[in-house]
Amino acid sequence: MKKFLNGFVLSCAVLALSFTGCTKTESKTIKIGGVAPLSGAVAVYGVECKNGIDLAVSEINAAGGIDGKMLEFVCEDDEGDSAKSLNAYKKLVTKDGVKMIIGSLTSGCTLSITNQAQAQKVLQIAPAATAVSITQAGNYIFRTCYTDPFQGRVGGKFAFENLGTKRAAILYDIGNDYSVGLTTNFVSEYEKLGGTIVSQESYSTNDKDFNAQLTKIKAQNPEVVYLPDYYGTVALIAKQLRAQGINCPIVGADGWDGLTENAGDEVLNGYYSNHYAEDSDSEKVQNFVAAFKAKYNKTPNAFAALGYDSMYMLKDAIVKAGTTDVAAVRDAYESTNADYVTGHIQFDENRNPVKSAVMIKLVHGEDGKLAASYAATVDISK
Repeated sequence: MKKFLNGFVLSCAVLALSFTGCTKTESKTIKIGGVAPLSGAVAVYGVECKNGIDLAVSEINAAGGIDGKMLEFVCEDDEGDSAKSLNAYKKLVTKDGVKMIIGSLTSGCTLSITNQAQAQKVLQIAPAATAVSITQAGNYIFRTCYTDPFQGRVGGKFAFENLGTKRAAILYDIGNDYSVGLTTNFVSEYEKLGGTIVSQESYSTNDKDFNAQLTKIKAQNPEVVYLPDYYGTVALIAKQLRAQGINCPIVGADGWDGLTENAGDEVLNGYYSNHYAEDSDSEKVQNFVAAFKAKYNKTPNAFAALGYDSMYMLKDAIVKAGTTDVAAVRDAYESTNADYVTGHIQFDENRNPVKSAVMIKLVHGEDGKLAASYAATVDISK
């Protein structure tokens, strides 16, 4: 009996040790956080970006993950509201325990997170937030897209050199840092090249009637109108602009991405700066577009491409670091120097990518529907 009891006790001890060992086993997943507007006024940005990230995650995991560990992407919806962005960040860090986050999408929402991320040494990657101040929060904050000053200057150079215009008008949102920043830099580049700003009118966020400003613009007979805002507002302005008989080209920035699904013929003869062109002959672009279409049955926009690149750049940094220690991953991420869907990417001293921009033209596709087509590559370093 004593021998039996001793054996029973020993077996229980072994069993207990086995269970204890299981609880201490290293996680077989690498959890990455995400913050994006999956609903609300700019949901097309967040949904497409998440689709791009999800595609990258599925490809990485299908290829064996990272050192045998599967990626797990946990994304919170901030609805395009900066207060909700901060709440989403806090949930991801405190409840989910993430130390690496991709998001958010718009500049205001992203800025609501940056200071806490830097203070807590959480690696934050902004796929599409273009305000200059974002990466100024510190060395744990990166972006995948170019900045507002960069694409504002791209728009100015394209309008002057590629479109051959000399007289530009601008209609912008005076309460939106994105719109203001683009305007400032468009003006700087356009005037530096020899163009003249014949009219510069503003409106307030959420305005719906722009006819008073457009009447003033029409009186100046511009050869091009710059509209630096998001696709929903641009669609409204374009309708009223064309209704007033202003038929010159209109030019904008990456906030226009989404117009093909949310506007009509009023945006034809429209051009906007963007991060990639879906009809590029780049092998990386074509492979990405084909994989995205196969998974989602639609063509990816730039936000999908930026999300896809953000995840692959993070994966490459983790592989290079040889660990998920956030400080080591941060260092590896900063040394990025490789080709991705949105171009060859390196970082400058402020952790902003150094790359060229493409200009997209809005046209009728083969099916007669509104489509985006590559127009030009613009390099403002020349």
